[in-house]
Amino acid sequence: MTDAPLFQRVALLGIGLIGASMALAMRRAGLAGEIVCAARSVETRAAALSLGLVSAAYEDPAEAARDADLIVLATPLGAFGPLARAIGPALKAGAIVTDVGSVKDIVFRDVAPALPLNVHLIPGHPVAGTEHSGPAAGFAELFDGRWCILTPAPDADEAAVARLSAFWTGLGAKVELMSAEHHDLVLAITSHVPHLIAYNIVGTASDLETVTRSEVIKYSAGGFRDFTRIAASDPTMWRDVFLTNKTAVLEMLGRFVEDLTALQRAIRWGDGDALFELFTRTRAIRRSIIDAGQDSAAPDFGRRPPGPGGEPPA
Repeated sequence: MTDAPLFQRVALLGIGLIGASMALAMRRAGLAGEIVCAARSVETRAAALSLGLVSAAYEDPAEAARDADLIVLATPLGAFGPLARAIGPALKAGAIVTDVGSVKDIVFRDVAPALPLNVHLIPGHPVAGTEHSGPAAGFAELFDGRWCILTPAPDADEAAVARLSAFWTGLGAKVELMSAEHHDLVLAITSHVPHLIAYNIVGTASDLETVTRSEVIKYSAGGFRDFTRIAASDPTMWRDVFLTNKTAVLEMLGRFVEDLTALQRAIRWGDGDALFELFTRTRAIRRSIIDAGQDSAAPDFGRRPPGPGGEPPA
């Protein structure tokens, strides 16, 4: 626990999985004096209040952002521009505006022009999540041991960057700084393309005429089951991700198609050595992810009992 809150008032503009988890993690660490939110849905605002995530919930994002020291954009990426234009006039001098989106170039493109010059814009992306959404899906441990990437502009205020870094560290995350362009390229291959593949393979299985949908569901092996978990993610969020990071996604997708063609050729020609070399190399990468603390080697296949908030424990 900190001796005094790092921020007196934090406004979460959007209160789904990430926003709710931030609220719970903030309360756990004593990082905020007051936590408020904004959401368009009456039901979402009511849930945020009844779950004790916030002390006040507003329909108007400007009301939530007024007098806030930290403002977090936690909506789908497509809403960032209108949201920034709505809150711009209400922001107080010295406030920090950040986000939790999976694409960072759009923040500088759509958010920065709408903000007054006397606030600090520091885009951010906690690399954590589940396939669940909504305020009830949040849990305080979501960010523990995970990375949060900040992409400040080269001329960003160093004290503001340090303060936001300390905030994310307090939420349990590890913080890394990089450029927005590099972030979008890295996440295209580590997150965006894998989600695209998952959506596609589940859709392919559903469309097969020679295999019934009931058979696909009944005989789902571990690999396909894992794909369906990823493909269950929020469709609005991922639609916006692919539309806003299309350059990097298309570049990584092109490379993936080339590698897939080489794999297809190895299978066709019975090149067992090539297949074995690839599988050995990728297995080592999996082990590296476990060694880095970003996953567990436990053979649970998704069958762990639910943790806080109904989520599998990290």
